[in-house]
Amino acid sequence: MKILVRLIVSAAVIFGVAYFSDGALLQVDGAVAALYGAVALAVINTIVKPCFKLFAFPVTIMSLALFALVINALMLYLVAALVPGFETTGFLQAVAASLIISIATAIGYKITDRD
Repeated sequence: MKILVRLIVSAAVIFGVAYFSDGALLQVDGAVAALYGAVALAVINTIVKPCFKLFAFPVTIMSLALFALVINALMLYLVAALVPGFETTGFLQAVAASLIISIATAIGYKITDRD
């Protein structure tokens, strides 16, 4: 049940970022594409992101952890390549969208967490 709530929160945040930015940061064709994007982002963050973080660890340390934003943007690019109806509009926009998505989902998870 907790996973389903987190996916719904993530999908709502992705849809909200696309809607409130009028497609300037992300373009999502609808709520279903946002849900598929949330599922793909969860899978990519579970499987692919740790490998990226491991290989990029020296660069992340040298950049004082700012390279983590680049890794998050790359994960959004990967989701956009896999999910039809989910598009990023540019690299800096993907960085901004990933930052907003990370902050908003963290807040949403805290609000919906019942433990």
